[in-house]
Amino acid sequence: MKLLCYVTLGSMLLFSPRCSNAFQEDRPNVILIITDDQGYGDLGIHGNPHLQTPHLDQFARESIRLNQFYVSPVCAPTRSSLMTGRFSLRTGMRDTYNGGAIMATAEVTIAEMLKEVGYSTGIFGKWHLGDNYPFRPADQGFDESLIHLSGGMGQPGDFTTYFKGDSSYFDPVLWYNGQQKAYEGYCSDIYTSEAISFLENNRDNPFFLYLSFNAPHTPLQVPEEYYNMYKDIDPASGFEADERPFPEMSEKDKEDARKVYAMVSNIDDNVGKLLEKLEELDIADNTLVVFMTDNGPQQPRYLAGMRGRKGSVFRGGVRVPFFLRLPDRLPGNKDVSTTLAHIDVLPTLAEICAAPLPENRKIDGKSFHALLRGEAADEFENRSLFFYWTRRYPELYNNVALHKGDFKLVGHTDHDAPVEAFDLFNVKEDPYEQHNMVHENIPLARSLKAEMDEMMAELTQSPQLNQAQRMIIGSEHENPVFLNRNDAGGERGIWTQEEVFGMWKVKTLEGRYNIRFKFIKPLETQGRMVLETNSVILQEQYEDLPTDEINMEDVYLPEMEVDLIPHYVTEGRSIFPLWVELEKITGP
Repeated sequence: MKLLCYVTLGSMLLFSPRCSNAFQEDRPNVILIITDDQGYGDLGIHGNPHLQTPHLDQFARESIRLNQFYVSPVCAPTRSSLMTGRFSLRTGMRDTYNGGAIMATAEVTIAEMLKEVGYSTGIFGKWHLGDNYPFRPADQGFDESLIHLSGGMGQPGDFTTYFKGDSSYFDPVLWYNGQQKAYEGYCSDIYTSEAISFLENNRDNPFFLYLSFNAPHTPLQVPEEYYNMYKDIDPASGFEADERPFPEMSEKDKEDARKVYAMVSNIDDNVGKLLEKLEELDIADNTLVVFMTDNGPQQPRYLAGMRGRKGSVFRGGVRVPFFLRLPDRLPGNKDVSTTLAHIDVLPTLAEICAAPLPENRKIDGKSFHALLRGEAADEFENRSLFFYWTRRYPELYNNVALHKGDFKLVGHTDHDAPVEAFDLFNVKEDPYEQHNMVHENIPLARSLKAEMDEMMAELTQSPQLNQAQRMIIGSEHENPVFLNRNDAGGERGIWTQEEVFGMWKVKTLEGRYNIRFKFIKPLETQGRMVLETNSVILQEQYEDLPTDEINMEDVYLPEMEVDLIPHYVTEGRSIFPLWVELEKITGP
């Protein structure tokens, strides 16, 4: 990997082929806190009269607040862009599951970038960029990792918590440095406690801590003491005098909001503990702390008037809080109104931390360090941001948007639709995206659509996107390997179905393996367990029923890049396992 090193001198950005010792000694610690499905309106400081978030509100008042900060409409694309400074499609990310939430191992993350200049690195919480070698946090620059699998605890991909159902957030089995480990307590409390231990262990050297809460993502589970704070409120009340749009809320929506608010208050307390620990360790002044969220809310509730929510390219789906505090270098308690995005975080940290930027790839983001210092940064004024969200791959022109300057073109139409079928908004004058002005300015709409077409064509032809990201089976780096449902491809929308076509894209290393297949429900009729690996097809009659596990022992697999297709065939049915474990027992 070729690297460039930039350092700051006053207001100037200078290139240096090698970072000096002086800068190495003066680098700030970095803490990046991100929550899951917490919308812009899910904070007291953003006008929510019901939410109690005293620690986050105080932190926001002390921070530089990026008031026009944007992410992707859903979580995995946001996280890949955040980690790499690149639009998610460039990184190989095209979905949140279905085998499309695996970031190419060739990508360079913030953790790898900072590790190059001596940082200790740790992740605690949600990763969602690939659960097997060579895509795990440990393979992407993190020295220490405590994560759940897939996109969320309690989901079928996170099989150590899936069968716990309504208690999946409590006393979970998590993955510490790639190994299963049992914990006691509530997940957000566990992640914070372990993150604080990481701080204590690395206080004397620069560190990068990525605290990535999976809350308040579904399933909505929270300790009773926090739920009791909100059990009697009406989340739709208190907005009668507010002229901004407000969504209709069913009784279920209101109950969901109560649980979300409880989960956010728990996060607030945990962030408070983390910030207090920085003070106790006397490292708060030299620690850059960021708080942000990954997309808009999943359920309808207060969203400061914005249109849309998670999954939508309207602002309610992609505009999120972003607070940054670095006391000894950047004056706090101020607002920045420039349009910025997740892709800008990596280059900004590179500049602040005097860390190398990777060569041989396009970094889509730009450093906003000058804006934090109160200086002008004209390069953002006419910069275009591209948003999309549909399953598997982007669709022409379904749920896509291009935001440039004050204007935003939105497509919810057919692939061959005329420009008049798009929506055009002046988001400065119409921040709630209520007035479609496309017929008032057809030339501008055509210009933005032409740019959207160029960006879409470029991004969908990205090499990482169109090259299979294969998990490696039989490596010394991960043995055994568990292949989970989140990373399974095949039919669209594989989740908890039994009769569904699924497979995993893998590279097997030559050797003999023990293979275990786990099913969602017990198999009750005689049949054949079949494992297809292109030219090598293994099958075994099975009669020891009922069972939810089948084992194939001492199986020879050659070195090959294949689609691994397991299924149990019985009485005309083909049943796909929940997960597959492959343990290499001997080499070639």
